[in-house]
Amino acid sequence: MNYLDIGANITDPMFRGLYRGKQAHADDLALVLQRARDGGVQKIFVTGTNLEDSKEAIEAIESNDDAKGFLYSTVGCHPTRSSEFEAYKDGPQAYYDELLKVATSSKTVVAIGECGLDYDRLHFCDKETQKKYFAVQFDLAEKTQLSMFLHNRNTGNDFYDLVKANRHKFKHGVVHSFTGSLEEMKMLIDLDLYIGVNGCSMKTAENLEVVKAIPQDRLMIETDAPWCDIRPTHASFAHLKNVSPEEMKIYAPPSKKKERFEMGCMVKSRNEPCTIGLVLHAVASIRNVDPVELSEIIWNNTCTVFNTSV
Repeated sequence: MNYLDIGANITDPMFRGLYRGKQAHADDLALVLQRARDGGVQKIFVTGTNLEDSKEAIEAIESNDDAKGFLYSTVGCHPTRSSEFEAYKDGPQAYYDELLKVATSSKTVVAIGECGLDYDRLHFCDKETQKKYFAVQFDLAEKTQLSMFLHNRNTGNDFYDLVKANRHKFKHGVVHSFTGSLEEMKMLIDLDLYIGVNGCSMKTAENLEVVKAIPQDRLMIETDAPWCDIRPTHASFAHLKNVSPEEMKIYAPPSKKKERFEMGCMVKSRNEPCTIGLVLHAVASIRNVDPVELSEIIWNNTCTVFNTSV
């Protein structure tokens, strides 16, 4: 099976062995990417969470021949980072102009985002600032003709209303790491959006009912690494029982705590793109469909939206 991880935070310092500013172990990003390839991952979309991260992702991809054709990037500003527009040295318009410049600087850029609204973490950025700078990123999508990589957490109708008002500005969009209700999912589907599913999307029995109901032609999968792994406490964990031992070795290689890091092993609680096979198998089991057939459908959905193929 071929996999395309639509959301992985590869620029996160954890993949360089840094945790909260302290070096806990050696940089093992190259091995993380090799494990992804070994697990059937053909492409990874590196999530751009702000201007700096977006630049870093593109520079890393373009300076590494092995990354070309394998790593791609989104460009945008996460809702919790929206205050960066106003804090930017030359003001909000200059921040926007830089995002536009970066988004049009490389063929490795596949989407505008991660952008949206997040009311679970208002201590990082207030609602009004989030809404103001989410709105301007629709203009980025319109100018670049790129798809949108969207974020939504506990926002009532605010996210829906803003997307609906600006839906004419972009052709395709995916609401990634979806954890909302069945009703919310249906509303977003009515806006002709896609739904991205990862470990965080399948924690509860209610979540599983939502995953089961997503139209197959609107479904995508991701890891959101280094976050959102599937854990034994999650409702989806029981759906991994049919994954063969051989596949488990590929999708969930041996791991050790970061304090006992061993080069070549995964780090416990640090998710990686290689685990996307577990997401696929869990989703297939929840929906009671053949995983191979589902992987082909999801692959085609993703290539259509992001205009990329092997």
